[in-house]
Amino acid sequence: MSGHIVNVPQPQCAYNASKAAVIQLTKSLAVEWAKRNVRVSSISPGYIGTGLTLNAPKLIPLIEKWNEMAPMGRMGKPEELEAICVYLAGDTSSFTTGSDFVIDEAFTCF
Repeated sequence: MSGHIVNVPQPQCAYNASKAAVIQLTKSLAVEWAKRNVRVSSISPGYIGTGLTLNAPKLIPLIEKWNEMAPMGRMGKPEELEAICVYLAGDTSSFTTGSDFVIDEAFTCF
């Protein structure tokens, strides 16, 4: 989601800019590689409670704030991204390319 919004309260302009670049790279590669039958899409997850996130000393103080700001009041779980990964890897997504899927509990909606 960091390619779509400015995350607060943490300062991370370089991180956000790099995520926005990934989204544009996804779109560019999708157009360039379509004739080769290569599909390129991206996933923009919200805050996900991974082992790395939940145990990083610099992030632990931010987790409570993120949850307060989140419409559903919680971080996502890694397994909540599985279905979109299976879709993108499978034949049912054969007409899907150049798409960015925002899976963020509506965090980017405000």
